[in-house]
Amino acid sequence: QVQLVESGGGSVQAGGSLRLSCAASGRTFSIYCMAWFRQAPGKEREGVASIALSSAFYADSVKDRFTISRDNAENTLYLQMNIMKPEDTATYYCAAVPFCPGGYLQRTTYNFWGQGTQVTVSS
Repeated sequence: QVQLVESGGGSVQAGGSLRLSCAASGRTFSIYCMAWFRQAPGKEREGVASIALSSAFYADSVKDRFTISRDNAENTLYLQMNIMKPEDTATYYCAAVPFCPGGYLQRTTYNFWGQGTQVTVSS
């Protein structure tokens, strides 16, 4: 019912910035919570940031560096990444779910996923 497509990934030097976008289509009017996850090779997929209505939640590792936002008119989710570090290197995924009463950064909370976009940060 909901399709998610990420874009904006690429390579950047440490200390640089990058902005990811997630375009949502389908039954977007029913989406309450959206989030960004990332996964590095051999590691678990981890929650990076989530937004539900006017509330935003961040992993400690990205606080004060990343900002999640949502443009409801364009049905687009964004992740502004600043002061990037090599440990930010991963495949980034957009996720969504109709209801999100809690577990904002938990993988099992979400049932709609994008295909991911690669982000590489060099030192």
